[in-house]
Order: sequence, then structure tokens, then C-alpha cells
Amino acid sequence: MMYSTDKSMDAETPQQDLRKKYQLFFEILQEKKLTPLFQPIINLSRRTIYGYESLIRGPADGPYHSPVTLFDTAIRCGSLLGLDLLCSETGINSFQEQALPGKLFINTAPESLLEPGYHSSLSLDIIGLTAIQPENIVIEMTEPYTIGNFDVMRKAIEYYRLKGFEIAIDLGIGASDLSRWSELRPDYVKIDKHFIRGINDDTVKQSFVRSINDIAQRMDCKVIAEGIETQDEYRTIFRMGIEIGQGYFFAQPKLVPPYFISNEVFNCSSPHDYSSQFNRVSENISSLLVKVPDISPGSTMEEIHRLFHNRKDLTSVPVLEPNGRPLGLIRRNNLLATLSTKFGRALYGTKSVVDFIDKTTVIADKEWNIEQVSKMVTDNMQSHIEDDFIITENGQYAGLGKVVQLLKKITDLQIKNARHANPLTLLPGNVPIYEKIDGLLSSNSKCCIAYCDIDNFKPFNDVYGYAKGDQIIKMVAEILLKQAEVDQNFVGHVGGDDFIVIFESDDWQARCEKILKSFEELILNYYNDTHKKDKGIWALTRNGDESFFPIMTLSIGALRPDSSLYLSYGDIAELSTQAKHNAKNIPGNSLFIERRVSR
Repeated sequence: MMYSTDKSMDAETPQQDLRKKYQLFFEILQEKKLTPLFQPIINLSRRTIYGYESLIRGPADGPYHSPVTLFDTAIRCGSLLGLDLLCSETGINSFQEQALPGKLFINTAPESLLEPGYHSSLSLDIIGLTAIQPENIVIEMTEPYTIGNFDVMRKAIEYYRLKGFEIAIDLGIGASDLSRWSELRPDYVKIDKHFIRGINDDTVKQSFVRSINDIAQRMDCKVIAEGIETQDEYRTIFRMGIEIGQGYFFAQPKLVPPYFISNEVFNCSSPHDYSSQFNRVSENISSLLVKVPDISPGSTMEEIHRLFHNRKDLTSVPVLEPNGRPLGLIRRNNLLATLSTKFGRALYGTKSVVDFIDKTTVIADKEWNIEQVSKMVTDNMQSHIEDDFIITENGQYAGLGKVVQLLKKITDLQIKNARHANPLTLLPGNVPIYEKIDGLLSSNSKCCIAYCDIDNFKPFNDVYGYAKGDQIIKMVAEILLKQAEVDQNFVGHVGGDDFIVIFESDDWQARCEKILKSFEELILNYYNDTHKKDKGIWALTRNGDESFFPIMTLSIGALRPDSSLYLSYGDIAELSTQAKHNAKNIPGNSLFIERRVSR
């Protein structure tokens, strides 16, 4: 008898291999071998966690670790509904077990709505087993499984909304995505990472995102920017007015995600309303800081009641972790309301304060500016104007601030800014410029002062009219604000076509060069075709003679004053004016750097 040595005879057939894979898939469903990871979704204006997206993974040592493979197999097996519900159940249970703050975003495959046996209350049954309220859950229709049957999806969305859920959809690059958005009217639209990647250097992507944000505001729909991976992308997204973001820049998906995002992540850029294009003379909130006693999470309600009884001046007390990081506030009114009921002290007196902490309070660093914190407080304020907020220093508790004092301070600053702002650009005028420079000199702070002036502006203004001239001045203001980045530097409008930029960042020369490049790229848009072809215009000189004036250019005279020489603003004005004249003597868009350090 002969025996074959060909081991291929023992190999499994493709059908057997597929059967084993399907068997493994059904074992995963039956034994619930799914793992939820959570990625924070960030409220960029408040610098807090808005919620978490639940991202499901299969067993790490098998072929179904990838969610794409899991869902593709589920579709082939007719088990999309079972997998979809298991993913929801797994994410919801883990979210509750970890007591994660904010909203939970659950990915849902819309096709499961069409499977035989589907009953929309199944997902509600899952939630019914937990303490999570439906209004804290956002059902996200995932992009890879979207369908064109708007009627089915609309009915499902209407049902979910009736039960208290919110809805999110992904907005990709296809026209069908815009159609879905307009038809389904979700509560959230998530901009695909394709449009976020490299957005800081891509004006087309910036235009797209601005348009989406404008539409969303009219539809009362929140925008979430997905896939933020770099500091520059974050800065650009925030300054474009997008308030919610998500991506590796903040945190990667983890089994146990962070409860807060470190202030260091946001310190690369203090929030400003970029859409307004105006910066302001401001100050930080350190002057509002008030020291009050703090308590630990182990303190009882009776102990904090005694503290409030002995300190009539306290309206709130902060609760701190052992490392000094604040968890939130115990507010006097809330505590008294809890303990003053018939059995309040008997029921709650010995309980820990942990369950009574107000975690919605604003937490702001002492170096953040008044406008920024005011926006955070007014966006977040759900009670009275006498409320407190927490002030930190490098993430550690520093003290409390009073909302009423904050609003008073912001009002005073607004009056001051309005009085000294340039009426055309609303940028700080001469008085704030003087104060800024004198302040830097007196504090021995290093800076670079750049005097910017438009060449051949008057002839253009004479030929095209004042309205067109005003457009040029506003355009220059926008360029300066964008390239100077007013979270780090100061932009002022001396008057007419003259601007001052005070750089405190070390990369001032590179920023000046970007300003010149931006001006050169944009200025031709303001000339007609004839003048573009001629590369200039004919206009009258100051003496009444007709002369040819080339296309406008921008001249920047820059100097770095030596504060050890105790120069005043008058000395700086003289030097910067001379630097500007030297720059104007250089043909084209030019930067002249004044090297003199003495008077």
C-alpha cells in the first residue's frame, strides 16, 4: 500500500475555512467578546470633555479585531442587527461602569433598521437596564453603512428623537452626504477627517468647513470636527468657529479614557472668536481670584454643612482630588435644599459629598483672558449670576472667581476697547498701542515691533473710490490677525493704511514674511483686468501731475527694542517710523529690519 506525502490533501477547502470564520464570528456574538474603547469629544471653547464616542473592537488576537471586518461579516451572515445591538449594549454598560461624564456617542449601522425582526425598542430596553438617560446618548449613523432610503431612516430618527435621543451623521465628500444632511436634519454633523487633515495649509478645505459651519448654525445643528491630529489643525479649526472637536491631538481611543484634558494641550492657543477678526486689549482673570477653603471627596455632607454655617460668606466650596486637581463645587444653595427637607439630614448627612458635586462648573486657568472665560461662563451658566467658578494654576486649584465680578470686568474692558478702537477695523488704536509698548518696556519683555504700511494706496483709493480702499484696509487687518495669531501677539491700527504688530513670539521674522506673501497673493483680486495686465494704474500725484503707480505692495519696518535702555513709546515710534521708511525704499513687498539698539 502506498501513502501520499502531499500535505495539501489535508488542507481545508475554502468553504471549510469560511465556515470556521463564520463560526468564530457567531461565538463572538454569543459570548459577547467585544471590547469598547472610548475617545473623548472636546468642547473647544470650554476646554472640557463634551462626551465620548464608543468604538468597538473584537478579540485582539483574532481576525475580527477590526470593526470593519466585524460589520462586513455581519452583513454577509445576516446578523447586522445582532452585532449592532451588542455594540450598543457593550458601550453603554462600560460607559456607565466608568461613570464617564458628558454624552455617549454610539455608532449605529442604518442597514440594521431594515433587517427582519428589527424592533427599535430593543435599544431602549438596553438603556432601560442602566441609569443613563436617553438625552445623554447620541446615535451616530456610521458612514460606511449609510443607505439611500431616506424614508426608513427618517422614521427611525423620528422615533429615536421621540424617546429622547439625539442624532449624528457623518458628512463625507459625496453629494449624497449633503442630501442626507438636508433631508434628515440631525442634531450633530461630523465633518470627515479628509477635510480636517492639513486644513491649516489648505484654503479650499477651510472654505468648505466654514460653509458647513454657516449652514449648521442656520439649521441649529452642532458641528464636530473629526480627526484633529496636530496643533496647527486644532488652532485653525477653533479660529474658524468650530466649537466641538475630536482626534488624536486630544486623546487616542482607550479602554479607560481620561476624565479631563490637560490644560497644556490647549495652551498652544488661547481661544479667540476668529470669525470676528478683532483682537482686543485684555487682561487675565488672576485679579478675580479669591481664596476659599477646600474639601476632599471623603468629606461628608454634615461636615460641609458646618463649614457653610461657620462661614456665611461662602457660596461654594471646591472639592479637590489628593493631587490638588478640582472635581467641582459644592454649592451652598443646593446643599441647604438637600438637607433642609424633613428627612434630609438623616438620609444624607453621613454621605460623601461625591454624589452632590456640581461638575458642570467652569474651570479656568488664571492666565486665561477675561473675554475667553466670560464666554465659557455665559455658555455654561445654568443658574444665577452670583455663581462661582474655579480658577486653577497649571491644573492645580488656585481659588474661586465670582461671575458677577467677571461680568463687571468684561463690561469695563468693552467700554475701554470701544473708546480706543479704530472705527473701520475695530482694532486697538493709538492709546492701546502706547500702553502695550510701554507695558512691555517696563517689564523688560522681549518683543519685535513691526510697522506696516501699504505702498501706492492713495492712487488706488483715488481711482477706485473710498469703499474699495476700505476693503483693502480690512483685508490687511485680516492678514495681520491671521498671521500674527493674536493669542500670542498684538495687532493695532494706527490709522489710514498704517498698522502696528507687536510680536512677542520668537518667530516674528517668519510671520512677517508670511504677511508679505499673503498680501501679494490677495492684492490683485482688487484690481480690474486692465490694471492687472498693465501691472498698475495711472493717477494724479499730489502735485496734480498724471503718473503711473505700480500694483500696491506692503512694506514692513521691524525693530527689536532693547528694554534695558529704558526707551519710551516716543523713542520707539521714532525708530519704527524710520524702519518703515527704509522698508518703503526697497522695491516690492519688503521687510526692513532695524539693527540699531541705541537711541
